[in-house]
Amino acid sequence: MIDPRSAPYAAFLLRLMLGVMYLAHGLTKLLVFTLPGTAQFFAKIGFAGWLAYPVTFFEIVGGLFLILGIVPRWVAAVATVQLLVAASVHVNNGWGFGNPGGGWEYPVFLALSAAVLALLGDGKFVLVSSGRRV
Repeated sequence: MIDPRSAPYAAFLLRLMLGVMYLAHGLTKLLVFTLPGTAQFFAKIGFAGWLAYPVTFFEIVGGLFLILGIVPRWVAAVATVQLLVAASVHVNNGWGFGNPGGGWEYPVFLALSAAVLALLGDGKFVLVSSGRRV
C-alpha cells in the first residue's frame, strides 16, 4: 500500500532527479555538442535537424520547471513521450546503454520514471500546480 503521507515527498524526489537529468542533457547539447552539432546528429539518425532546437529548449526549460515545481505533472507527461522517441533511436543497439551507440535501457528507464511522476502528481514544494490529473 502506498503511504499517502510520504508519496508527495517521493514524487518531489523523483521530480528533482528527472529535472536535474533533463537540465544536464539539455545543457550538454547546448554547451558541449552545440546546437549545430546536435542538429547534425539528429539528421544522421533520421530526424529533421531543426528538431534539435526545440528538444534542447524543452530539456533545459523542462528540467528547470521540474526542479522548481512549475506544472511538473504536465512536463513529465511530455517528457515521457520524448524519452520513448529517444529510446526508439537506440532499440537496434541492444538493451545495455554501454553498448556501441547506447542501448535502450536508460531512455526507457527515464521514460517510465517520467510516466510515474505524471501519474503520481506534482509532489511537494510546487511553485505552480499542474491543477488536475493527467
